[in-house]
Amino acid sequence: MDVMGDKATLFETGRFVQPSGDDDESEAAEELRQRLAAEAGDVEAMSVLGAMLLRRGDLDGAEPHLRAATAAGDRAAANNLGVLLHQRGYADEAAGWWRIAAVAGSAAAAHALGRHHRERGDEPAAEYWLRQSAEQGHVLGAYALADLLEHRADAEAERWMRAAAERGHREAAYRLARALDARGTRESGGDNGVEQMAEAEQWYRQAAARGHRRAALHLGAILEKRGELKEAGRWYLTSAKDGEPRAACALGFLLRDAGDSDSAAAWWLKAAQEGDGNAANALGALHAERGETQTAERWYRAAMDAGDVNGAYNLGLLCAEQGRTAQAEQWYRRAAYAGHREAANALAILLLRGGDETGAEPWFSKAAEAGSVDAAFNLGILYAGRGEEEAALRWYERAAAAGHTEAALQVGIARLREGDEQEAERHLRCAAGGGSAEAAYRLATVLDARRPPVPTHELGESLQSLHEKTECEEWYERAASQGHRRAQVRVGMLAAARGDVVEAARWYREAAEAGSRNGAFNLGLLLAREGSEPEAAMWWTRAADAGHGRAALRLALVYARRGELVESQRWADRAVELGPGEVAERAARLRDALREELSA
Repeated sequence: MDVMGDKATLFETGRFVQPSGDDDESEAAEELRQRLAAEAGDVEAMSVLGAMLLRRGDLDGAEPHLRAATAAGDRAAANNLGVLLHQRGYADEAAGWWRIAAVAGSAAAAHALGRHHRERGDEPAAEYWLRQSAEQGHVLGAYALADLLEHRADAEAERWMRAAAERGHREAAYRLARALDARGTRESGGDNGVEQMAEAEQWYRQAAARGHRRAALHLGAILEKRGELKEAGRWYLTSAKDGEPRAACALGFLLRDAGDSDSAAAWWLKAAQEGDGNAANALGALHAERGETQTAERWYRAAMDAGDVNGAYNLGLLCAEQGRTAQAEQWYRRAAYAGHREAANALAILLLRGGDETGAEPWFSKAAEAGSVDAAFNLGILYAGRGEEEAALRWYERAAAAGHTEAALQVGIARLREGDEQEAERHLRCAAGGGSAEAAYRLATVLDARRPPVPTHELGESLQSLHEKTECEEWYERAASQGHRRAQVRVGMLAAARGDVVEAARWYREAAEAGSRNGAFNLGLLLAREGSEPEAAMWWTRAADAGHGRAALRLALVYARRGELVESQRWADRAVELGPGEVAERAARLRDALREELSA
């Protein structure tokens, strides 16, 4: 029994004062004094001397003194005699003496007797004696009773676990913290959950302060989550030095994030050598980043050997990056069969790229059903590619509900097609908020369409000056700042409507340089208005070459005014070809006039 022979058991009477551990002479003198008193027939001295010898491991020397004191009715001696006999392997005889001591009121003996009965499967007897010990205030009895009751899922377990923790039992403090932590997590939405989590932290702190390495690990995790990284690191360090590999691994991540990759690697190495698969994966990733692929592969394999399926997944990623497709597929499959959802998604993508759509689909489904948001989105793409819009939408909605930005965009677009503007707006807002430039642009167009129409001329300027930016303009600007070309053109038009020609030109130019023909056309209009027709013609040429009919018509008019009729006719022909209808009609009239002029 792991608690036999502890100080609380050996010296429960309080009559024996333990000498300082570094004062051998004092201890020897005390032993001599007790021995002389025992030889003179002092029962208390017999008991104390037996306890001293038992603590030192001198079982042969301790036994006669303990038996003599026990025969004289000393309950502490009876308890310690039981401890001695238990250490010799005579469990049943030990239990007999513990019973005598427990009946006489020894809380330590009642605890030992309860543990004895539990080891033999007699839970009713175990509970009886452990309760006797706990109710007398014996901390080990309270903890053992709590452990027994918790095993039976008895609600009373927490009361006794708390009693043991309050009396300084560090394992009880840790287990109480774990129970409160789990309950707080389940009730995380309410005030009660917050209180449970706060109390759990206090018990973790108490257990950690008493040297409980797992409590220090959990306390570090709580502090790290809260952003108190310095204190979290101290507790991780304490736990790691006590031999907790998970703490060493967590400390490594903190150091890496702080920019100290060498120290991080040292702690990951320590954790990995003690069998921590997560640390081995971290080492693998570190070496992969440094281009040391063979070393990375070795650590990924070590992670896999430690039972961490991420090792196989990371090996797949490593092989895929090196173009070793067959090996990548092998490792992805191994991880996917072990239940790694992202490996299943990666395997499906690999198969799809290889043209095996039939083989890819079940792996996408497996990953999506296991909770992979990317796999759900990919299934949406797969079904959309087949023209199965309803099935695609179902998967897009599932991914969008889990926060996938592009999926939310696709749902928004689908709802717009269906005419459900309210649902479309909701999804577009989610996608735009998640950073999708296309979603921001489409949301802006939805909001823009609700504004009263304002007449504009072809420069994009309204007949009415607008001084304050609307929400739709803010979304246009967000999309434009992310490089969305149509949004840049629209922001330019809105700036022109406000009379801000410089801002309009900036956005038109940015769009044009990114390849927007509308941006190039509008920039040309602004430049022509400012008297820079040669530069305007350059941008119209770029727009017309990209298929912009209005730009071609503008070029035809420019060259006609210059008297370059052949070049004007060429651009007029191009404008007729490109359209739209109104432009084609005007260009045709101009072309006919040019032909007459040239034939005259």
